[in-house]
Amino acid sequence: MQAVNSFLVAMGRGVGGVVGALYQAGREAIDQIIVNILPFMAFIALVIGIILETGIGDLIANALAPLAGSVVGLIVISLICALPILSPLLGPGAVIAQVVGTLLGSTLIAGGTIHPSLALPALFAINPQVGCDFIPVGLALGEAEPETVEVGVPAILFSRMVTGPIAVILAWLASFGLYADFAG
Repeated sequence: MQAVNSFLVAMGRGVGGVVGALYQAGREAIDQIIVNILPFMAFIALVIGIILETGIGDLIANALAPLAGSVVGLIVISLICALPILSPLLGPGAVIAQVVGTLLGSTLIAGGTIHPSLALPALFAINPQVGCDFIPVGLALGEAEPETVEVGVPAILFSRMVTGPIAVILAWLASFGLYADFAG
C-alpha cells in the first residue's frame, strides 16, 4: 500500500509540474501578445489606413512604374523601396508591390511591352521592404536589449539597400532562358 501511495504522489507531482509549466507558457504567450503583437497590429492598421486613404502609396507606385521596363530601372525601384525611412512604411500595405506588380503583369508583360524575363527581377525589385516593419517587434519578441534594437533596426534596414539590388541582379541572371522564344 505504501508503494502505491508513493507512486500516486510522484505521478501527481509530475502531472502538476507539466500542467503548471503549460499554464505558465500560456500566461507568457498571452503577455507577449498583449505587450508586443497587439500594439504592432494597431500601428500597422494605422499605417495601412494612412497609406490607402492619402493615396501616397499609389502616387509613389505610379511614379516608379515607368522604371519597371529595364533591369536598371528595377534596380532603382529596389533602392527606392529599400530606403530605410520609406521601407517600414511601404511594407504594411505593400502598395508599391501591388501597383507595380499588377502594372507589370497585366499591362506591360501581357501586352508585350516588356519581355517576360523581367518578371522575376521585378518581383525582387518591388519587395526589398518585406519584413522591415516587423523588425522592432521581432527583436522585442527575442527579448533584445534596447541597445541591440537601436543598432539592429538600422543595420537591417541599411542591409536591405545592399541586398535589394543584388537580389534583382541575381534574379535577372537566373531568368536567362526561362522564357525562350520558340519560333515556328
